Amino acid sequence: MFGSRRRALFAIFTALGAVFLGRASAQNPVPSPPRLPREDKTSEPSEPPAGATKSILEQNQKEIKKEIEKLYDLATQLKEEIEKTDSSAVLSVSLVKKAEEVEKLARQIKERAKG
Repeated sequence: MFGSRRRALFAIFTALGAVFLGRASAQNPVPSPPRLPREDKTSEPSEPPAGATKSILEQNQKEIKKEIEKLYDLATQLKEEIEKTDSSAVLSVSLVKKAEEVEKLARQIKERAKG
């Protein structure tokens, strides 16, 4: 008696599983791989002149310094705000937003420094 119930339940669940798997595969077909552009081997790769590269690096360095100054100011403001806040109290929304802004700016500096 229990064996026939088990077989019936097994058959029902197997059929339901097959239906759901069929729907899932029909909704999410496998995408084709992206096509890569063909490289024309007759043309030479163009590189910017050495003077242009140097000026780009200098500009990048200036922007990094400016962003680090801003990061320092934000971190100082954050520190002052934390010192004013009671440690047993819940942190304010402005404190959390300022911390997120510091984190975002630090990531930007990191990416710019990588090149």
